[in-house]
Amino acid sequence: MFTGLIEELGTIRGVKQRDESMAVTIGCRTVLEGLRCGDSVAVNGICLTATAIGSSEFVADVMPETFRRTTLRLLHRGETVNLERAMRADGRFGGHVVSGHIDGTGVIQHVAEYGNAFLYRVRVGLDILAGIVPKGSVAVDGISLTVVSVEAADHADGCFTVSVIPHTRRQTILAEKRRGSPVNIECDVIGKYVRKYTAAFAAAGGRVESAAVPHAVHYG
Repeated sequence: MFTGLIEELGTIRGVKQRDESMAVTIGCRTVLEGLRCGDSVAVNGICLTATAIGSSEFVADVMPETFRRTTLRLLHRGETVNLERAMRADGRFGGHVVSGHIDGTGVIQHVAEYGNAFLYRVRVGLDILAGIVPKGSVAVDGISLTVVSVEAADHADGCFTVSVIPHTRRQTILAEKRRGSPVNIECDVIGKYVRKYTAAFAAAGGRVESAAVPHAVHYG
């Protein structure tokens, strides 16, 4: 589990791609502290397993499902990435519950200054938009953010906006994002479970005993 509070910006030192899988080598310092092979690190919000650790870098494998569903397939040598180690049980919980399991990707539509903050407008598919609510939490490239507004544009997709303070923008790769930039999106995990249960409850005709058997319900 992660919190969506970025600990460090890492640098891609190497990418070895084979078909729809890859291994990435990431240069960093902070997240190496106490890191062991087999530990989880969120890279741009994606939970990856450290398979090799050096004095100034670690290596992680990217499997086909992750390759297809996230922006990791677009990484190249020299690119900057957000990094966060898995949350310690005795640590301070400052963001929100982030699993590191990406729901899909979105595209930055607009970036504008708004008072002492920056507003980012992100276009996503309706399947993702259904899991995003105003004033709720969303992880964008692994960054815990609060949703400002949600807008369904048409039958295929829609947009949501998030407000980002200058500190968060400077300490993450959001500072590099422009119109057209792809981003990884993870909806609030608690909301996803509630949504699935209520869909099962409705499909079961409001019968709790039927809704409690998820394999009996087909989801779109």
